[in-house]
Order: sequence, then structure tokens, then C-alpha cells
Amino acid sequence: MSHILAIDQGTTSTRAIVFDGDLKVAASAQQEFPQHFPRSGWVEHDPEDLWSTTLDTCRDALKKAGLEAREIAAIGITNQRETTVVWDKSTGKAVHNAIVWQDRRTSDYCRQMRDAGHEAMVTQTTGLLLDPYFSGTKLRWILENVNGARARAEVGDLLFGTVDSFLIWKLTGGASHVTDATNAARTLLYDIHKGSWSAEICELFDIPMAMLPEVKDCAAEFGETQPDLLGAALPVLGVAGDQQAATVGQACFEPGMLKSTYGTGCFALLNTGAKPVASENRLLTTIAYQLDGVPTYALEGSIFVAGAVVQWLRDGLKIIKDASETQGLADQADKGQSVILVPAFTGLGAPYWDAECRGAIYGLTRNTGAAELAKAALESVGFQTRDLLEAMTADWAGTDQADGGRSVLRVDGGMTASDWTMQFLSDIIGAQVDRPEVLETTAVGAAWLAGMKAGVYPDQAGFAKSWARDRRFEPKMDEVERDERYAAWKKAVAATMSV
Repeated sequence: MSHILAIDQGTTSTRAIVFDGDLKVAASAQQEFPQHFPRSGWVEHDPEDLWSTTLDTCRDALKKAGLEAREIAAIGITNQRETTVVWDKSTGKAVHNAIVWQDRRTSDYCRQMRDAGHEAMVTQTTGLLLDPYFSGTKLRWILENVNGARARAEVGDLLFGTVDSFLIWKLTGGASHVTDATNAARTLLYDIHKGSWSAEICELFDIPMAMLPEVKDCAAEFGETQPDLLGAALPVLGVAGDQQAATVGQACFEPGMLKSTYGTGCFALLNTGAKPVASENRLLTTIAYQLDGVPTYALEGSIFVAGAVVQWLRDGLKIIKDASETQGLADQADKGQSVILVPAFTGLGAPYWDAECRGAIYGLTRNTGAAELAKAALESVGFQTRDLLEAMTADWAGTDQADGGRSVLRVDGGMTASDWTMQFLSDIIGAQVDRPEVLETTAVGAAWLAGMKAGVYPDQAGFAKSWARDRRFEPKMDEVERDERYAAWKKAVAATMSV
């Protein structure tokens, strides 16, 4: 029993990966699932798609690895955060589609709460902002808009959870209604200082607290799977939201270490250690991971659209057939054109937090074509990352642990396979960018949490020693050009937000 099964339930697909005793990939399986857009700014998933793809990929990965379930020591789960599911605790059937983290339907309610003066209390308690990104207002929307949901919730018939909670409930046959501290910290309902659900915020949002799951450490006993699902009863011993799992997978265990993950969105986390750092620049204060009852905190900046901009080139504009084509197109782009794409398809995240903002393109000419649009799309990821790092540097500089310099940025996620994108990122932030040998570190983080708890993998220090770099990108752009290009980006964002 030296293998670990990691479930990586993401925004557009679900993966299952079997890791061996050396944390190397033995086999993997992946399935995409449909995205639902019932209205502009609304994004949903069918919870049954999340469940069925999880079960199918787990079975497929085990088959590919040539392993029986009894040879698996534990399961680790990492998941898209903030996505909200409400289900009947007797049947397991969801009362509504899952409302995805990208969804903006509660923008008006968040504005009302801000106008009423509630944001300071919410931010002080949760480290988050009153924004539709988080789960709490999505949960309230379901209770208010699904016929009979509030009455059923108040008598204890309905349960709430982020995707990890829902999957664990299904895997354990309804025996475990649990989550971990990192996912709880993204709900807008969790007091990150006290380590418990906030009765005050639940009352503010009119949410019955009986709906909420029990909160555990990231490495803990979350329950055992039903034997008939995978062939044996397997313990779930590790859980972390995807960005926190990536932070763990990148071995960012020391204060000041910084990672950025490029998936559908982009999420940068800066480890701030045992003390939460309150942001003066509209970043989030959150939990990076929690072990042995002790939380480690982080500053986080969230970009809603990173890899999704490449999907838009493929599925919306249809100018590429595969994401890998963007690098070649960017190389072919006319250097005389300065096309800027602000990909605010579902609003702007940190540090702007403008839920109503929508995307825009600047600098179009008669000669602008697919190559220039692809280049602008890839560059938008670098520009947005600099936005986050500028804010983080300012917040971190005021602490007693800051060393005064910008840390090396460790990167991961699908987009980091593009050398072109990573070189531009290094150029525009003016810092070294380290790409690890394993790009999909979210699954590695979940596997290590479960395997460490099971006694298969080493402790933090031992795991950190095993982190390996594939390539370091050094900035080549001169400072004058860097600042001019970033100033043009800031001007484009300001113009987009003013519309």
C-alpha cells in the first residue's frame, strides 16, 4: 500500500492520478465536462457531472496503473474552490446546478451589503471581500431562488458544501459531511482567526448553520469510501483547495515564498507564516494550509481569466484548434502593433475587484489578425500577474518578515508549458520565474497531504528537499520598455473599468 490516489476536480475537467511511493505519476485519467451559461455572467456545472467524472477517472487511473484499490494507501482531494453545491442529505441529489466560482449573479447583493457598511466586518473576520466570487452569497442565492430550498434548509434537510465536501459525501455514502480549513476559508462564512464558522456572518446572510460541514485540517481523517465504488474502502486523508494544494505542491513552506498557478484563472499566493497579513491593496488574506490544528496564512491575488483566454481564442474566436498553437502565433505577431487585451470576461479580480467590468481590446489596426490577438492574450496573463505582485510587494513590505526584495516566482499549471508566456512573465515582472519538473502541482500537493498522513511520504522538510526545477526564466526586457508596456496596460484597464 505505497500508492496514493489524487483526485483533482477542476473547473473544466476532472483528473485522477495514481502516485507511487516516490511521488511519481504511475497513471492518470482525465475527463472534461460541460459548462453551462444560463445568462450573461452566470456559470454553472451539473453536480452529477462532477461526481460521475470523478468516479470514472478514479476507476480508469487505477486500471491504467494495473492496481487494485486495496493497493492504495489513501486518497487526496483537491478541488475548484468557491463553487457552491446544495444537496438533499437523504438522497444526495442537488437542488440546483453548482454555481461556479466565476459566476457573478450576486453582484447586486454584494453591492447592497457594501453600501450598508458590512464589508469591513466581513473582511476582518474572513480575510475576504464582499464579492460574488465567494461561496456565501451563492449559497444565499440558492436558498432565496430555488423553490422550497430555504424551508428545507431550516428543518435540516439540505446540506451545503464546496466541491470537496460534495465529493466526500458521495464517496462515503453520506457518512461524512466535512471540508478542510482552506476550502472553508473561501466561503465568506469562516472566521480564519478563530478557526470556526462565523455565526454573525451566517445571520447577516440568513444561512442556517446546520447546513455547514465540519472543518478539519488539510491532512486528517475525512472518511472512508464505500467499498463498492472503487473495490475497497479507502481512507480520504488529504484535502485542500486547488490553489492551496499547489502552494503545498510547490513546497512553499517558508514565509516569503511565492507561487502562481496558471489554469482557467491565475492565482498567486505568498506564504505569510503564522500571522495573517491584512492587505492594504485589496488582496485576500487566507489560509495557505493547516496541519496539526495550526493554520499557515497567505496573501492571495486572484485573476479570473488566464488559461480561459486561450480557450476563448479556440472556442469563441476559433482562430486556433489547440492551445499549443498560441506560442507560434505570438512569435509571428507584428512587432509594430501594440494590441492590449483586457480579458475581463467575468469581471476583474484582484486588485481591482470590479464585478461589472467586461473585456476589451485596444490598439486594433487594419492589419491586426490572429497572431496579434494570440500575443495579446498571452501577454494579458503576464500583465495581470504583475498587478498582483505589485500589490503583494506593497503589503509584504510592511511586515517584520519581509526581506525587501521580490521573491523568485514559482509557477505551475498548464500555461507554464509555454516558454514564450513564461519568458514574457519574467520580462514584465522583472524577476526570476522558476518552472518545476512537475507542472500540475495541485495534484502533487493533495497526494503529499494524504500520503504524509498515511505514512507513505516524508514530512514538510523532506518533501521540500525533493522539489526540482525544470527551468529558470530570467528577465531580458530592459527596464524602460518594461515600465512603458506596463503603463500602457494600466491605462487600458482604467479605460475598461470606466465604460
